[in-house]
Amino acid sequence: MPSTDVTARTATPEDAASRVDLPIQGMTCASCVSRVERALKAVPGVEEAHVNLVTGRASVTFDPSTATPAALTRAVEDAGYEVPRAATASTTSVELPIAGMTCANCVRRIEKALRAVPGVTEATVNLVTQRATVQFAPDTTSPRALVEAITQAGYSVPNFAAAPAARSEAATRAEALEQSEQREQRGLRRDFILAATLTVPLLVVAMSHGAIPGTAGAFGRWLQFGLATPVVFGPGGRFLRLAWKALRHGAADMNTLVSIGTLAAWVYSTVALTLPGLFPHAEHGVLPHLYFEAAAAIISFVLLGKLLETRARRRLSDAVRGLVALVPKTARRLVGDREDDVPVESLVPGDHVLVRPGERIPSDGVIVRGVSAVDESMLTGESIPVDKTKDAPVFGGTLNQSGALVVRVTHTGGETALARIARAVEQAQGSRAPIARLADVVSSYFVPIVLGIAGVALLAWLAVDPSAAGFAAALERFVAVLVIACPCALGLATPAAVAVGTGRGAELGILVKGGAALEAASRVDTVLLDKTGTLTEGKPELTDVVPAPGWSAAELLARVAAVERESEHPVARAIVEGAQQRGVRAAQASDFRMEPGFGIAGSVDGRVVLVGTSAWLGRSGVDAASLEAEAERLAGRGRTPSFVAVDGALAGLVAVADRPTAGARQAVASLRDMGIAVAMVTGDRRSTAAAIAAELGIDRVIAEVRPEDKAQVVADERARGRVVAMVGDGVNDAPALAGAHVGVAVGTGTDIALAAADIALLKGGISSLPVALRLARRTLRTIRQNLFWAFVYNVIGIPIAAGALYLWTGWLLSPVLASAAMSLSSVSVLTNSLRLRRFTAA
Repeated sequence: MPSTDVTARTATPEDAASRVDLPIQGMTCASCVSRVERALKAVPGVEEAHVNLVTGRASVTFDPSTATPAALTRAVEDAGYEVPRAATASTTSVELPIAGMTCANCVRRIEKALRAVPGVTEATVNLVTQRATVQFAPDTTSPRALVEAITQAGYSVPNFAAAPAARSEAATRAEALEQSEQREQRGLRRDFILAATLTVPLLVVAMSHGAIPGTAGAFGRWLQFGLATPVVFGPGGRFLRLAWKALRHGAADMNTLVSIGTLAAWVYSTVALTLPGLFPHAEHGVLPHLYFEAAAAIISFVLLGKLLETRARRRLSDAVRGLVALVPKTARRLVGDREDDVPVESLVPGDHVLVRPGERIPSDGVIVRGVSAVDESMLTGESIPVDKTKDAPVFGGTLNQSGALVVRVTHTGGETALARIARAVEQAQGSRAPIARLADVVSSYFVPIVLGIAGVALLAWLAVDPSAAGFAAALERFVAVLVIACPCALGLATPAAVAVGTGRGAELGILVKGGAALEAASRVDTVLLDKTGTLTEGKPELTDVVPAPGWSAAELLARVAAVERESEHPVARAIVEGAQQRGVRAAQASDFRMEPGFGIAGSVDGRVVLVGTSAWLGRSGVDAASLEAEAERLAGRGRTPSFVAVDGALAGLVAVADRPTAGARQAVASLRDMGIAVAMVTGDRRSTAAAIAAELGIDRVIAEVRPEDKAQVVADERARGRVVAMVGDGVNDAPALAGAHVGVAVGTGTDIALAAADIALLKGGISSLPVALRLARRTLRTIRQNLFWAFVYNVIGIPIAAGALYLWTGWLLSPVLASAAMSLSSVSVLTNSLRLRRFTAA
């Protein structure tokens, strides 16, 4: 069995550099990313700018004394892209009721006091409504500071609740982002439906070649024009506009390729329709071929791809929205003997709130009164809830399970632990490097070369024969070059393989969020695994019953289960369920009492039963020394032991554990066989983590890691040049999932983990991970094959279309054959991609 290297990490201070995340609309390819990054870095004061094509966001670090968010927004817009205005807002607002105002002087005095508070950007006081509306930076000040300023000015703020106007910064940004994404998706859906509605009948008419009655003559040709033109200049207008913007900035991208292919087909077909006499053979009654269906089909398929891409991007941003949603919208604030339901945003440090069993804690704080078990798995990854008593810290968003608590608020808004996790997810997603799309990079060279070759062909053929017939022939060469160079095969090379690969993955229970995730997964050489819920089942269960001399296992378990049945603690439920599974009948207990963190006691059949730690039993005069060695042995195997005493004498011990999932050991072995390094990263105790790791064959463990530190572990591995996949299932894993090259969530995990991840294992759990990585490698190999043959097709086809073989063979490639060759290249790419459907999990 391999030795286990266990290290622990501690939290590090957050980076204090000024930073802003800007959502950007209009980006379609790697060229767009480069253009936006150059524009941002050109702004004075910008230290670093990273643009993420997948999430559609720019992460900018800047000197606030030199640059501003408004200047960054202008730079992006000048580059031809859009930043939703709501996204650049760095302030929030609050309305405060004010008592004691009598005249205009009172208004001016209060406004002056409020504007003197650091972080306040605007303050307006209304004498009639007796209210103040204040705009302020939530990172700099708080509603409580505003209330104190009003009080010091000689006035009061009765029943302060900060009302609905006080929105948290994270909630405001999440809502603005959601609205922006919904607008973009609605526009794409509308354009695609219109394009598809017109393209389908156009394809039927064009492919029938006059077989449909009434479509053989002029009517059918004009019908094709009437169906194609609205598609090209309606839904297709977005690509034409973006291509024009790229051209104005001296660049070319996939929009340029789509626009050239579309316009070449449409312009040629329109000329052939309206001026057929320009073309050879028209005098013999042979009408030139039309390509309207190609123009419309290109637009429709590209729009479909963009629509699917925006849906994938929306799922990524769901991670932040899910984190914000964990915090309850209202809190039960205690004011004397009165309970007031107030918005969570109105809470300020020092407030006391009541949290009943089954409710989520509204903000970070300290327990003033009450005893309970709190489920903190969303923060720590621990499956077993933590016992809480007076003065114990609690965190916003965690779940209070068994008892009522009164909590004194210590941190609110952006300072809570959950808000820091949400911020970490946003930052990790925003700083992720964009996917290297070879087709987009090549397009910046490919388009000018194609235009140059087409232009040279046109001029050369005109020089040979400047007559009208020569012009028609030259025009055919020009169009043939553009049609054969239409980027259908090049554009399909990646999305076709991604579509089939992700579809096959879905059939195998593996959800992959697009080509970026597939490419990164294909290069993974290091896998970091969370423990709880990923490598283990995520819930405790009874594993061991060790009776002392004079006791049987069944009799001991019956006594313990009788007492534990009175408790709501998950460990107690595990023991009760374990007794039921073993066929042990538990009697009714009485005089139940609990000491959180130590143990429980009760009477069973007139005998006093204690279940808890050895130290707690020792205070009752019970000597547990005879079973200490057994308890240590169980703890070393990842169990949690509890000692049992009956009537003051040691009766034995019971142990619970979070068992490894089925297939976890085989999954680790498979990853090693693939040449991938494996490590465990967990918030659990070192001893427990080491025991599980040793059982599964993992020789590297990083234990006792807080949520913020998990993301740092990922960053450290990336800094070493490793391509990292992080696998987890809880909210505490979300920042690390987003920060890894590939975030992988198991399907039994939380919605937030699934949203933050690039790959979700919907069935099979961790045992599906090697299958997902093998599928990614196979898909990327297919993409490379597709790109190779697409390039070969263009390298061979373009010179032939220009007439390179005419001098030797006297043969010219007509636009009709060029169109057929273009279609054939697309078919070859699709056929090669469809081979992925034969991929198996074995």
